[in-house]
Amino acid sequence: MMSENRLRRTMLYVPGNNAGMIRDAAIYQSDSIMFDLEDSVSYREKDAARLLVYYSLRTLDFEGIETVVRINGLDTPYGREDIKAMVKARPFAIRLPKTETAQDVLDVETLIAAEEQKNGIPIGTTRMMAAIESPLGVLNAYAIATSSKRLIGIAIGAEDYVTSMKTSRSPDGVELMFARGMLVTAARAAGIGAFDTVYSDLNNEEGLRKEVELIKQLGFDGKSIISPRQIAIVHDVFNPTPKQIANAKMVLQAIEEAKAKGSGVIALNGKMIDKPIVDRAMHTLDLAIASGLIEDARTAMEVSNAR
Repeated sequence: MMSENRLRRTMLYVPGNNAGMIRDAAIYQSDSIMFDLEDSVSYREKDAARLLVYYSLRTLDFEGIETVVRINGLDTPYGREDIKAMVKARPFAIRLPKTETAQDVLDVETLIAAEEQKNGIPIGTTRMMAAIESPLGVLNAYAIATSSKRLIGIAIGAEDYVTSMKTSRSPDGVELMFARGMLVTAARAAGIGAFDTVYSDLNNEEGLRKEVELIKQLGFDGKSIISPRQIAIVHDVFNPTPKQIANAKMVLQAIEEAKAKGSGVIALNGKMIDKPIVDRAMHTLDLAIASGLIEDARTAMEVSNAR
């Protein structure tokens, strides 16, 4: 699976100025919680939101859920102060908004490293994500994805992107196909995660499901979400089905049988099993184990042995 071997099917946005939502964020059991200091916070509340998120991360129990903070850009008066506070607050990762070049990542990384050193935190502790939200960022996706070892993933932000492209969001998402393809390809080439944009129509569950099915098919690892109501649908689409799990187990069983016979030829139901099929089977079982769909420790051992 992706870096840190964590599920990141859902990354729940929580406005950094909403104390109630911050307090309850862990209740909904998204894979990650993203506290937002950027677009969801008005200019007059930036400092207060930063302080609230800082103390929340230092004092609240988020039950082992991964924590991410979206900071303001360095082109604003708030970005550097966000970095100073958040490095000390120790979220798992800091998410950069509106990333257009590899240098954008390196500039933030330099500031993060300086704060880690200043506060006695091991260099490299604070991980990073980069949100790509413009045509230039899309064209530079691979350079961005490979710019820092701190990066756990890159994400697409659709609203700014489609506005820059002089178009708008549509139900089938045709206007995002190129950008999504560039992003997920860059992430896979770099060996990091790929995360899709939010789906803003909270009352259209069928539309959400179709979009999640699309981005899963494209190869994304997960999706940013703006409401706890979206979590169950996204998890349901990304989780392997019982049939997929059973097929994956049969692939690994065929491998073990071939090993026992000393055969270099592996077949299942009359069809040859090659490396891509094995890799997909292992990935399916990794997801099933991480999602809690497989509880038998022997299955985990089978996956480990097959590697």
